[in-house]
Amino acid sequence: MYLCTGGELFYHLTKFKIFSEDLARFYVAEVLLALEYLHDKGIVYRDLKPENVLLDIDGHVRLADFGLCKQLTEPNSLAFSFCGSPEYMSPEMLRRIGHGRTLDFYSLGALLFELLTGLPPFYSPKKEQMFKNVLEEAPVFPSWLSEPAI
Repeated sequence: MYLCTGGELFYHLTKFKIFSEDLARFYVAEVLLALEYLHDKGIVYRDLKPENVLLDIDGHVRLADFGLCKQLTEPNSLAFSFCGSPEYMSPEMLRRIGHGRTLDFYSLGALLFELLTGLPPFYSPKKEQMFKNVLEEAPVFPSWLSEPAI
């Protein structure tokens, strides 16, 4: 087990409010590598959020809390359980139509959005409204984001 003295990414996001595009790119790239490793093993992570991204002593990413992971035996197989953190749930999770590895990529996009703006893309203090936003709305990108970030 690795010692993650850098704490949770959530702590740093709370402290700094938003990250620069370069810093967000670094963290998202490292999370992507972790997800790629899990996916190569047939595992869907299903709970990507800043609280589950830890930083080691060198500032590199380590994923934590594998309690919602699901082993999928075939590359195109689906899981049907309803789980995860509401702010990062994908449309297919909310529709309960089955989800696979792409669910993790949706959560990664939501994480990137939050790192750059301070809030998840469809955030509402009311969970049902947030779910409705995910299913019916397009994300609104702040004007300060560069074209590549969008």
